[in-house]
Amino acid sequence: MYETDTGRKFVLPMLRGARAGGMFPAEYSNPPACGLGGVLAPGGARADDVRIVLADLAARGVVVQSVFPGPLAADAWRAAAHQGAIVRPHHVHLLDLRPGWDAILEHGFTKNTRRGLRIAARRGVTVERGLGGDLLPEFYALMEHAVLRWARKQHEPEWLARARLHRRDPREKFEAIARRLGNRFQVWLARADGRTAAGCLVARGANAHDFRAAMDEELKQFRATDLVQALAIRDACLAGCQYYYLGESGTGTLGQFKERFGARPVVYPEFRFERLPVTRAEEGAKTAVKKLIGFRD
Repeated sequence: MYETDTGRKFVLPMLRGARAGGMFPAEYSNPPACGLGGVLAPGGARADDVRIVLADLAARGVVVQSVFPGPLAADAWRAAAHQGAIVRPHHVHLLDLRPGWDAILEHGFTKNTRRGLRIAARRGVTVERGLGGDLLPEFYALMEHAVLRWARKQHEPEWLARARLHRRDPREKFEAIARRLGNRFQVWLARADGRTAAGCLVARGANAHDFRAAMDEELKQFRATDLVQALAIRDACLAGCQYYYLGESGTGTLGQFKERFGARPVVYPEFRFERLPVTRAEEGAKTAVKKLIGFRD
């Protein structure tokens, strides 16, 4: 917790973990695959707040520290800097819900997306929304199926892909989130031809965070992904959410898919302090493993 000379107070929540197989202590706001972090402050983070935090982190003795803020605080973090920090850009997508559902459907959704909604309706796609942990086992099975499909496509051993999934996103993590958030944790599932075709997980408060999604590639002709995404966005609009955050997109086709629903790209920095080159060593190890197994991006 920080307090300035003027009496302004703000907080940087951090979680302690480890890097490089547990060899080095690390602190994150927030850890990888655990959502957004950053400064909590009255009226939102300011650039001056961020500068104070960065100076403090740089003076601490932790081997690895990382701050991964959200897109709504992007301006404050871009305006701040520290010469000792490693800055990594993150490409994400954010949908402004304030114009309302009708305006988003008409002006935000592309013609191709609206056509996909009509196709899904004609082909009998149904969508169910589960609150809390309802439908989570079915969604997790769909996500496992999607991960293994990508593993085969990328020439990655299935056992390795499954191990990565269970380490990064164990089902117990989602169950814990559901217990904490209750009805603010939503599981959306679309079904087609008697099978689970697409789904997403949404955490909701003043804004909505669509933080995991999966689909069955064999059923893509039903356009179930379009329908389940549209209904989740509509639900957040009607609940009074201001923004719908669709998460990390990279620079490839995933971002193009999100833009079909009216989301806009946002690039903001992650600030990382390292007393040892842990990230560089880990990236080198990942590159070596990919070459060894013939991984295809």
